[in-house]
Amino acid sequence: MSLTYLKIASLFSTVALVLSLSACEQFLDVAPRESIADDQTIVDQKSASTALNGVYSALASGGYYGTSFQSIGYLGGGDIQWTGTQSQVQEFVTHNVRGDNSTISTVWSAIYVTINRANHVIANVPKVTDPLLTDALRNQYLGEAYFIRALAYFDLARTFGGVPIITQPTLTATSNQGIPRATQAEIYAQALSDLDTAEPLLPNPTTVQTNDRYRATRKAAWALKARLYLYQSNWAAAEDYATRLISDNTNYQLVAPFNAWFANNARGTRESVFELFYNGTTEVNGHRGQWQPTANGGTRQWAPNNELVSLLTTAPNNTLNGRNTLIASANPTTWYGNLYYRSPGSDPSYIFRIAELYLIRAEARAQQNKLSGALADLNAVRARAGLAASTATSQSDILLAIENERRLEFALEPHRWFDLARTGRATTVFKDPLNNTAALPSFRLLLPIPISQIQVDAALTQNAGY
Repeated sequence: MSLTYLKIASLFSTVALVLSLSACEQFLDVAPRESIADDQTIVDQKSASTALNGVYSALASGGYYGTSFQSIGYLGGGDIQWTGTQSQVQEFVTHNVRGDNSTISTVWSAIYVTINRANHVIANVPKVTDPLLTDALRNQYLGEAYFIRALAYFDLARTFGGVPIITQPTLTATSNQGIPRATQAEIYAQALSDLDTAEPLLPNPTTVQTNDRYRATRKAAWALKARLYLYQSNWAAAEDYATRLISDNTNYQLVAPFNAWFANNARGTRESVFELFYNGTTEVNGHRGQWQPTANGGTRQWAPNNELVSLLTTAPNNTLNGRNTLIASANPTTWYGNLYYRSPGSDPSYIFRIAELYLIRAEARAQQNKLSGALADLNAVRARAGLAASTATSQSDILLAIENERRLEFALEPHRWFDLARTGRATTVFKDPLNNTAALPSFRLLLPIPISQIQVDAALTQNAGY
């Protein structure tokens, strides 16, 4: 583990920021409050809750789902341009990421901080004897920590491949040094094991009123399982877990029109399975500043490129309140992303939407040659976007249609690069950055291990090709 990571981890203290909530702020009661947590804070129910909130804060941080991790999915997908001047950010657009790239170092450290905070909860909450920490609360806290750790390991695996598996809290500067990288398959297995542990511990909401879309639930665990099984090409299991959510149409629906899940300050709609809450004061989502133009108080350093603008502003995608509302124009030549627009930065970060579960099931069904069912799921998503049914008929055409649907449905969400990488299609879609006449080399489907990590831990080795 790097000194950078260990220094960050060692900053965890017993200090917690306690937010004062009035009756008019009742909505915030369901949202994780910002806090700093380590093993010393977990001595009773209150400190256990504070520590768990610290896990959510790490998940929502600028290095993880706050901005940096998501930028990998945006910039690598081929539809987003970088308008700034930092050459290291442009490396994602050109698929020429180096081991000394500051973003991958930030992401690595941020995800391991999240894992470490989850490890503290998992290790210490079972020891608490406070009668206020009921069995139901204890199980919930542990289930949420296991879920977030599973998500963190899944994100590490799909980004870097094999990484060190650390399941105990980091207590000293040398606690977790010398741990070699596990394989990508072993990391996915670790994530699945954590989900299996989390699932029976997590609350299983049955009504809209009891469904907390800002914290992990059993339904969120099912969503992550569906996505994980898709990455593992376990089509039957991916279909099964996606169906569990799609069948729960009391809690989850494709809300219409398309922009109803994010426009007009919407949050926590029935579209959402799990999204991260930001209050815009002590917890600020940095996405807005990156996407919005200077006229709106942003920097517009990420922007839709000409190809994406053309796709979203011409037929058939330019439907009323359709996917074209994901972007807006400051002038005829300056387009910007408009999924994150609230000022201050209180937009949610969207981790799972029900639309993804439809498209996961569509892909899983198509891979099993269940073509009519695959088309039904694909067309449900298309209909919500105001589009006619797909004309694809063969298995290969349906799979390509699903890939293209994901491209536009999640145009400003970090799926495109990871979709092309997991299917190997990136080697067809993109060119070798060092030889524009050749295909993207397959080793670039994973990013390099940060060189800063390798320099301080001899047990770490670099991904092949870098």
